[in-house]
Amino acid sequence: MTKQVKQLDRVIIRFAGDSGDGMQLTGDRFTQESATFGNDLSTLPNFPAEIRAPQGTLPGVSSFQVHFADHDILTPGDAPDVLVAMNPAALKANLGDLRKSATVIVDSHDFTPRNLAKAGYAENPLETDALAEYAVHAVDLTDLTIEAVKEFGLTRKDAARAKNMFALGLLSWLYGRPTESTIGFLDRRFAKAPEIRDANIAAFNAGWNFGETTETFVVQYEVKPAPMPSGSYRNITGNLALAYGLIAGSTQSGLPLFLGSYPITPASDILHELSKHKRFGVTTFQAEDEIAGIGAALGAAFGGSLGITSTSGPGIALKSETIGLAVMLELPLIVIDVQRGGPSTGLPTKTEQADLLQAM
Repeated sequence: MTKQVKQLDRVIIRFAGDSGDGMQLTGDRFTQESATFGNDLSTLPNFPAEIRAPQGTLPGVSSFQVHFADHDILTPGDAPDVLVAMNPAALKANLGDLRKSATVIVDSHDFTPRNLAKAGYAENPLETDALAEYAVHAVDLTDLTIEAVKEFGLTRKDAARAKNMFALGLLSWLYGRPTESTIGFLDRRFAKAPEIRDANIAAFNAGWNFGETTETFVVQYEVKPAPMPSGSYRNITGNLALAYGLIAGSTQSGLPLFLGSYPITPASDILHELSKHKRFGVTTFQAEDEIAGIGAALGAAFGGSLGITSTSGPGIALKSETIGLAVMLELPLIVIDVQRGGPSTGLPTKTEQADLLQAM
């Protein structure tokens, strides 16, 4: 059947499910596809800070939001246009963020009485008017995936794990994403497990074909590439961009870079990345604690290096005495605070501007 194609200038999609449902991978692959297509984009991974919560519960919900557009954008967006929810908990945890009339795609297979109770639903929202304000598509992603991969001889549990690829294939069709990069990624990632590789590729293709042939989705959407100068582009995180900026600053100033740091989420990526670049005169020191990290960085500054220390909220508190020493000695010192939510140990995987007053 011929389907209507509707032009959009931007879309915000959120993939949500249990921590084991592969939502981070699904969102990352959709992001890569959108980058390959030429859209401008911004993402917001969001996963639980707690020790892995019981399956199907609200604290265990993991999500990945991607905002892509045909023009320059600066944020991951606020209210998603599309929510892909793998279970009732993912639906309940994210429904309040959606704009009215948003598209909601749910895996109806997991809307069992047990899972509904875990998520705090007294009755199935798919069978009431609770979702009347949204365009809801209840699709049995699990059974469709199991049927698509049955030839590979996997157990039902292993086969169901590929449902995130089915969902990715469906969304890739819905928004006209190129598929070659994802198939190539799966081929490389599971090269040593041919049956897993082939099952994931089959599930991905099945999701695409389902969108193409089903009457559930009668409209396909197109977001044209953003106008950009020709050249080489990369997807980049804030921590990676910061690490490159520090190397550039060191190189242009002629000062050797020294990073004294104690690993702490979400700042550890800076230590990981800078440790790869010794050829640029970078020295990294993984200290035994936060105080030792900033002490070493201050000593390096005294010796003529570009002294840097990185941390998050709790570390800033621990480093405060040495920050005061740096002020009194009038030594230049770069203190990086990659903020996370809450006081004390807080929520390591949740982003929040929780340290502004402390840092200022």
